[in-house]
Amino acid sequence: MAILKIARMGHPVLLRRAEPVADPTAPELRRLVADMHETMADAAGIGLAAPQVHEPLRLFVFHVPGGEPGVLINPILSPLGEETEDGWEGCLSIPGLRGCVGRWKRLRYEGVDTEGRPVAGEAEGLLARMMQHETDHLDGILYPMRMEDFSLFGFTEELARAAAATAAVPRPEPAA
Repeated sequence: MAILKIARMGHPVLLRRAEPVADPTAPELRRLVADMHETMADAAGIGLAAPQVHEPLRLFVFHVPGGEPGVLINPILSPLGEETEDGWEGCLSIPGLRGCVGRWKRLRYEGVDTEGRPVAGEAEGLLARMMQHETDHLDGILYPMRMEDFSLFGFTEELARAAAATAAVPRPEPAA
């Protein structure tokens, strides 16, 4: 296995629609998936799309806390309801920055694994957010393109400092 180079914002591979995977069982695809898992772990990520490692293919790997590592090839996501929620996101292709992005709260996902077997289920919370983020990569979309309020975008260290300073300021009790 190998650690792959991660494309950073500005690289053209991140701005184009990825191609469907023709043969999910191909040995070179299994090797790519294994390398992507290793790269994601090395970079302390929870998801990694193939375009992020310079492969314009419709697949991503993931490993969210409390879950099993996985892969979704040729994914299709569908919202379960109209409810959305805002949440902070980062990206291995945009290191050191975070932004607040609205995403579907719950979704259904479909695709296949490296054995060509169907994979389907429902997701919510962090798993749903990560799947939407990674699928956006497959469509040439980076999370800042989804942001509505750029006052909620900044360097991770500065956002943490601001949050700590705000938490340290005593708040007056509400008047009765």
